Amino acid sequence: MKKGIYPGSFDPVTLGHLDIIKRASKLADELVVGVLINSSKKALFSFDERVELLKRVTKDMPNVTIKSFDGLLVDFAKEENADFLVRGLRAVTDFEYEIQLAHTNHKMNPDVDTVFLTTSVEFSFVSSSLVREIASYGGDISSFVPECIEQDIIDKYK
Repeated sequence: MKKGIYPGSFDPVTLGHLDIIKRASKLADELVVGVLINSSKKALFSFDERVELLKRVTKDMPNVTIKSFDGLLVDFAKEENADFLVRGLRAVTDFEYEIQLAHTNHKMNPDVDTVFLTTSVEFSFVSSSLVREIASYGGDISSFVPECIEQDIIDKYK
């Protein structure tokens, strides 16, 4: 049984994230979406809210589970007995940072590889920070986030 982990802060989850989740779920018998608890970042959504939003957008994906982790990704991967990590790439600039992480993670845990998935072209420019900025000015975010969570984001700025 192959198990993958797709980690992130998902604040909020975007259509780009969902694209990677759907595609990565086809590569694994089980895909864990690991929501990072990062106390050094000021998040729009609380940890519990991010988990709930992810559960909502993945409810029709039976092999996807949502879990939290704090600390090193390689330690979480070991706890989960994961075979691989999934990282999304939007642009060449993402690759430089992500390859460093992949090499570091592999050095720390040689049993876990990193699989890179390029984001589908229509989502290559979408990021959570972009969504937050547009929403903060009352802009239309419907092209960037799953419909079932759009109102949750809008409500955060009311």
